[in-house]
Amino acid sequence: MNGLVLSCLIVIGWETVLISLLMVMARLGYSGKTISEACTKAPTLDLVVSALIWFPWLIGGLVAGWWGFLGSLIGQIVVMQLWIFIDESRHRNAIQGPRIVSYLSQRFGWWRNHLGLWITSMALPVFFAIRLAQIFVYPFLIWLLGFPNYKHSDWINVSRQKFEGLVGHDLIWCWYCDWMTGVYALGAEMLRNVESFWCPIRFYYDKKCENCKLDFPDIEGGWVSASGTMEDVVQTLDENMPKDGGWSWFGHPKREGEKD
Repeated sequence: MNGLVLSCLIVIGWETVLISLLMVMARLGYSGKTISEACTKAPTLDLVVSALIWFPWLIGGLVAGWWGFLGSLIGQIVVMQLWIFIDESRHRNAIQGPRIVSYLSQRFGWWRNHLGLWITSMALPVFFAIRLAQIFVYPFLIWLLGFPNYKHSDWINVSRQKFEGLVGHDLIWCWYCDWMTGVYALGAEMLRNVESFWCPIRFYYDKKCENCKLDFPDIEGGWVSASGTMEDVVQTLDENMPKDGGWSWFGHPKREGEKD
């Protein structure tokens, strides 16, 4: 139990200092604003998210094992609720008006709305794993096979803080959605290249094709029918293999010039 308390206090101190620096940064002139803006986009955002979320888990685990990990979670929740209280105190007019949390709590009940939010946070490790694969695994496909390179900051960024009236509780959870949606979207974009390269064959079940075509447009835009032959598959690959040796899924924007 001492390890739990110690880890909790360490995390509270660490995150309080870090969040305070992030809040003050934008007020430190041009340089401060530049750094603050960089913190809202990858790759700097990756460092900020790591420092706020999984790094404390690691420290807690090293300090006191599972008790330390639990202590780090408690510390993070304490700091989060404290930040929400401070931010909402600074924006009294906003919290007296229409709010997402107020509407959903009224519609579904306070405890169900909040419990649902915390349940979604259990997916954080999954999104961290996806993000790590984007950073450390996908680059090998760029190098080996000429897969398209992506500017991660166009996908991995947070901007909901710019929305007027979005503060406190609503803002912090919208940041979470902002970040994880970008991670998911970039992962899906990378996976489109993988799928159309190694297996451009429509699924046998039409319902699956219907369900997946939004994220994988090549299902309707070039993949071979499930009743086709391997000759059809190889021919499709050959027809869609760029002459410059680079690769991208069939409907990738960079192919527009090739079709003209």
